[in-house]
Amino acid sequence: MPETQDSAALPGVLAEIVRTKHEELAVLRERTSELEALLDRAPPVRDFRAALTRPGQVALIAECKRRSPGAGPIRPGLEPGDLTRCYESAGAAALSVLTDERYFGGSNGDLMEARKATEIPILRKDFTLDSLQVQEARALGADAVLLIVRILSDEALGVLLAEAETLGMQALVEVHDAHDLDRALRAGAGIVGINNRDLATFTSDLGTTLTLLEQISSDAVVVSESGIRDVQDVVRLGRGGVDAILVGETLLRAPDPGAAAAELSRVPRVERSYA
Repeated sequence: MPETQDSAALPGVLAEIVRTKHEELAVLRERTSELEALLDRAPPVRDFRAALTRPGQVALIAECKRRSPGAGPIRPGLEPGDLTRCYESAGAAALSVLTDERYFGGSNGDLMEARKATEIPILRKDFTLDSLQVQEARALGADAVLLIVRILSDEALGVLLAEAETLGMQALVEVHDAHDLDRALRAGAGIVGINNRDLATFTSDLGTTLTLLEQISSDAVVVSESGIRDVQDVVRLGRGGVDAILVGETLLRAPDPGAAAAELSRVPRVERSYA
């Protein structure tokens, strides 16, 4: 198995999560034969990248998340199927489902329920370290996986991108700074997620996306993540040429997540022209 990044070099909660994922992987390896059988019965892959490329419009990836280590409880009693249908009706282009249980209160069942309820592509949002987790995501019905550059070595990133491609899936490759971005682009990432939140301090700055955006070819799809609070934020990102946004807490804390999603999914964008 390719080496992940040294957890000692990661911010506190992220290092803890990575250690937990290694423990979960040990259990998952015992289910290899079961996973192979489930992969044979997995539903067809939906095109995640195509869903995020809406000409002249910022695409919305709406999130299904119960809680987080930084924010605490967000929407603990949500029903994934109902929420997913609500998001799709509101114009969301894709769905992000948190499946981590210990830190985010999610489950594989949440993703499976969401898959049954919608026709839009689904991103499995978890902390992926190993090809088995990519296979598990596909078996559950996910169309894309999240790969966080900061927790992966260059070798592991390449292996996981290749595994996703082999399974017909795509990967949202998440970066936070110029070093992460350089590694992601060298690995061949076609969908780059820019996390505006500094995981060491939990502060967010949309300027992170707008700064890094200038270094990304227009051939890549760019998704801005975290810290998006209202339609004015989306307008600002759209003017910068962002292809899509991933929004969770803002939608989930709204009295009507569907109405909030509808507002954020109708924002114009300009085409990026820089290389």
